[in-house]
Amino acid sequence: MLKRTLLLIVFLILSISLFSENDGLIFLENQTPFEEFAITGKDIPNDGGGGIEIEWSFPDSLDNFFLTVLRKDEAGNNSIVATDLLVSSKQVRDVSSEEDPSRVKDGTKYYYTGILSKKMVDENFLNMLISKENGYSKNGIYIFNNDTFYVTAETDAIISKASWFNLSRIPVVISLILISFVFLYYLNLAKSGKELYIRKINGLDAVEEAVGRSTEMGKPIMYILGIGYVTDIPTIAGLTILSRVSKKVAEYETKILVPSYDPVVMTTAQEVVKEAFTEAGRPDLYNKNDIMYITQDQFGYAAGVDGMMMREKPGAVFLQGLFFAESLILAETGHSIGAIQISGTTETAQLPFFVAACDYTLIGEEMMAASVYLQKEPMMLGSIAAEDLLKVFIMVLIIVGFILSIFAYGFNIGIFKNLFDLLVRALQV
Repeated sequence: MLKRTLLLIVFLILSISLFSENDGLIFLENQTPFEEFAITGKDIPNDGGGGIEIEWSFPDSLDNFFLTVLRKDEAGNNSIVATDLLVSSKQVRDVSSEEDPSRVKDGTKYYYTGILSKKMVDENFLNMLISKENGYSKNGIYIFNNDTFYVTAETDAIISKASWFNLSRIPVVISLILISFVFLYYLNLAKSGKELYIRKINGLDAVEEAVGRSTEMGKPIMYILGIGYVTDIPTIAGLTILSRVSKKVAEYETKILVPSYDPVVMTTAQEVVKEAFTEAGRPDLYNKNDIMYITQDQFGYAAGVDGMMMREKPGAVFLQGLFFAESLILAETGHSIGAIQISGTTETAQLPFFVAACDYTLIGEEMMAASVYLQKEPMMLGSIAAEDLLKVFIMVLIIVGFILSIFAYGFNIGIFKNLFDLLVRALQV
């Protein structure tokens, strides 16, 4: 009897030293079943503060396990960072947000730990764990409702801080410096009076030819600004070209018709044409009624302009502005009457119709550069020349990258892989 009593006492002592049970929770202290599993944390680099990155390393056997990440601040307050993450995700970020700006405070020490489990963590267990005195400061195995959870050791203290510079954006700074240098260099060349080469735009060079041909035939010129408003950039570009065309019309003493979609555009066009005629020394030839309002219905406008084309039979038709579905109708009608047509728009979907039906087409930015090309203003020419050089540089980079990728991954040549990866890293922003 005495022997049995002594054995029972020894068993109880051993049980107390190994287990502590409270509210259905059994804890095996300092038991580490997965020695290769480790959780670490660090301040997120190159950010504005308020962020910590938690990472973990693990053996392949834990790929399908779940991990819940907990946080404790220096005051001992416990909170949940993320629940039921797949261990294979390898990391999670604890960051402040607009909804919770004080989630992670700069300068405050934070400690992180993880709960590893075969299945999703029990909410009751989680609440019980973080509400205990000392929180989850003890690592080991917890058994709750026949489910086993492994709580890792706490990380060292991690402090979030803001970075003075985002070093990952260095390529942007370098690009900005290079672009600024190129622009300033060409602007200085333009100021010094040096003639800068600008790529020839045939559509703009053909303006004089179109107006001259129409004059010889005794026919008017029709200028269509599309269905944009005066606030649309293509419409503004179209008005700029209208000024040049109107000046030529005044010099050749012929007639220009400008059917308008919008009343404000009509008024603006009237002023542009009037000013151009005045600059050409022929304000007497200006007729306000030649710049007229049609309608703001898209296809009503197209029908009205087409009818005017068929009646007036212009020798030259300019389509410069913002166009949509009506572009094909207008361009084909102009082509059917034998007019020389010069078109231009920034709407990519409409360019095929213009290319097919018109003699000349200004594609996208050619239309935007028209004012510089026509006026030959030195400072503006400098910016266009710099832009062209930068485009050439970008094209060279694309070609070099394409060639490197072929040799690196098509032919699997190591040195080209290294060069390609270096190029990609240099261009990443």
